[in-house]
Formats: sequence, C-alpha cells, structure tokens
Amino acid sequence: MARNNPTFSCTACGSSFNKWSGRCDGCGEWNTIQQDKGISAGPPSKSLGARRGASVTLSDLSTQEAPPPREHSGIGELDRVLGGGLVPASAILVGGDPGIGKSTLLLQAAAQFARAGVSTIYVSGEEASAQVRMRAQRLGLSDAPVRLAAETNLRDILTTLEAERPQLAIIDSIQTMWADNVESAPGSVSQVRAAAHELTSFAKRRGVSVILVGHVTKEGQIAGPRVVEHMVDTVLYFEGERGHQFRILRSVKNRFGPADEIGVFEMTGAGLAEVTNPSALFLSERGQPSPGSVVFAGIEGTRPVLVELQALVAPSPHSQALRTVVGWDSGRLAMILAVLEARCGIPFAGLDVYLNVAGGLKINEPAADLAVAAAILSAREDAALPAETVVFGEISLSGALRPATQTENRLKEAQKLGFTSAIAPAGGKAVGATGLTLNTMSDLTGFVGEIFGAG
Repeated sequence: MARNNPTFSCTACGSSFNKWSGRCDGCGEWNTIQQDKGISAGPPSKSLGARRGASVTLSDLSTQEAPPPREHSGIGELDRVLGGGLVPASAILVGGDPGIGKSTLLLQAAAQFARAGVSTIYVSGEEASAQVRMRAQRLGLSDAPVRLAAETNLRDILTTLEAERPQLAIIDSIQTMWADNVESAPGSVSQVRAAAHELTSFAKRRGVSVILVGHVTKEGQIAGPRVVEHMVDTVLYFEGERGHQFRILRSVKNRFGPADEIGVFEMTGAGLAEVTNPSALFLSERGQPSPGSVVFAGIEGTRPVLVELQALVAPSPHSQALRTVVGWDSGRLAMILAVLEARCGIPFAGLDVYLNVAGGLKINEPAADLAVAAAILSAREDAALPAETVVFGEISLSGALRPATQTENRLKEAQKLGFTSAIAPAGGKAVGATGLTLNTMSDLTGFVGEIFGAG
C-alpha cells in the first residue's frame, strides 16, 4: 500500500514543494520551508452511504440523500446574495475594508439565524465576549440565542465545534486564527491557509456551515493566498464608501447561486438596514438635470439597478490632459474617447475628462459604454439630457452600438421609477416595455447627431 509523501510549504509566501530545501524559490527567503502537518484527520466519512474515498455514480443518488433545504436568515438581501439562503455544510468567505461593517452584518445575521432556530456560534478573535455583547446590545440583539466565544487557537476552536456541533459557525476573523502546528506568526500566509483548510474540512465533514471573515489589502484583495478563495464555496465582498451611508454585499464566487449578485444595505445608528429598492437610493440625491449627468440602467447579478453617471470636461492647464475615473474602468474610458474622436470626429485633446459613478457604486458591465459617452458629450457640449431618460448600450471599436442583455428588465425598472424614455441600441429585446418611449440607435455617429446635433 503506497503511503502519502510529505508536503512542504513556505511560511513567508505559501509556495508548496515536494521536498525540503533551505531557500524558497518563490520569495527567496531562507529557512522558511516547513513540513505541512494536519491537525485532525477526522473519522471515516459516511457520506453517500459509501466508505471514505470511494466513488459513486451520480444517477445512484436518491432523493433521500439530497442535501437539506437552505436556511433562511430573514435578511432578504443576504439571502439573495447567498443564492436563496445558507446551504448546509458550506464554507463562506466575507471580505471587506476595515471598519466597513463586516462584523456588524455577521452579528446581525447570526442573531437572525439563531432566532430562526439555527444553532449558531460566533467566534471572535479580535474582541472579547463582553465587547461583542456590548455591540449586540447597541444593535438591539441582546435577546438573540447566539453563543459567543473569544478564542484564536484553532485547535481549541475545532474542539469546541466538535463538542457542540452547531449548524452555523462564524469566525471573525481568519487572520487572527493560529494553528500550533504551523511555525509562523498569526496572519501569515501559512497560518491563514492552514486555518482556512481545517475549518473548511470541518464544515464538509460535520455538515456545519462556516462563515470566515477576511481582511482586505490595499490592492482590494483578501489578505492571504488566493488559494483561500478556492477552498471555500462562496466569496462575498462587502463594499462601500465611508462618505456614503449604504454598503454593497457582492458575490464574486458562488457554487450554489449566481455570481455577481448584490445586496444593498444602509448604515444606520441601529446597524445595517436592508434596502429593497437600491435604484431609488442611488438616485435619491439627484437634483435638476445638469450637463454631464446621465442615468444608466444597469444589471447587477440578476437585479436591475439605476445609477447616475457624472462627467466633467474642462480645459487642461497641463501639457498632458488628465483622465480620472471613479467607479469604472479607466481603460474603457480611454477606448470610448478614442472611438468618439476616430469615428465621430470629436476631439478631446487638451481637455481633462472626469467620470464618477454617483454613490460609490462600482460598475463592471460594458452596457455602460453608451451612458458614459452621453455623459461626456453632455459635459463637453454643455447640454443636459432630458431628466426622465435612461441610457444603456455597448460601443464597439467600429462605432456600432451593440444591444445589452436583459433589456426588458432594465426598461421595467426605469418605468417603475418614473422614467418615460430610454436610449438603447437597436436590436435589443424589449418585449413588454409598454408605457416607455424607446429611442433605438444603430451606431454612435447617429446617436451623436440626433441627441447633440453634431458628428
């Protein structure tokens, strides 16, 4: 019987090796390679009615062996991002900037799950139990039957979870956990990877849902190796600007639901309140129509969202004009400016261009191209678009306009919020969008000529 060969990893960068060496080839550090050791192997698995490691045929799985239904937290926005609720035996990673509200959200979620009958343990490695209780009292959650623990030793945490067998365990945060079999400081790559691996394995082995809190680096990535994101089933990012009252919970990976789904929350004195109509929130501070202001009808996951795009075009005092973007891809802005100049004959030399997505929302879909072009042209020509008009569509390098997906859902959301007209590419499926005037364009030149009288 073949025995497993030992594996080694670098405690500084996390690189894996088949044998020990004095110097790490990944980061160049000396004496940082250690042999990997597991904390617990666990009892033989009884899943699927087979012995551990044995394979079964997919068609042999009966309905009795199907996983139990999802657990609902009672927080609709959180359940939406999770894909309809919490899947048993799932591992979830929640990342976000410091102070953005991760612990507040998860403490509220723990209270809601516990009130719904889900046995829940909240393990804090950053606060004492009394401090967590004070925060729960401030949020009005003192009566929630949530068990609290303040511990950073991974072995002690796993022992407690083995003994109590909760349905949900929240670990806040994974960077504070340390495994005594790994010779490195807490928060290092090796410690984060080892802790995430053990907790994820425990979730699968015991049928316990585990939520891990992860800090985010200056680059916007979850601190630690990217392999942590591959270990878990779902990765959620908690986003938002400190100057705005709302927060966005975004799914970037989900094995049990759609990715890129978002949930919107508003930060209040009593914690995070869910926002069921984010479009109204994003447009709540929009005043009278002004040059450079355009409403974009976008799609975030499965949800249509209306957001205001703001542009400013001004003469540049510098030899090289500035291109400043907040909430959108700067490379795509450069592409749109090039298309406007090459296909429509509108120059931007010597002009600074500023683009901002109002409210701090980050937009990734290419359907915002036409709205960005409209905002830039509106600012350049000092001509405001009609206040009750939404714009969306993708711009190709040839200047042609390509239809966006889910046109009907975008138009329905705009109509629901009182918009009366829309500008979109020709060819989009707008079935059922009655009561809203749809102005379709086939190329960017026609759009510039009809809307701004130039090109």
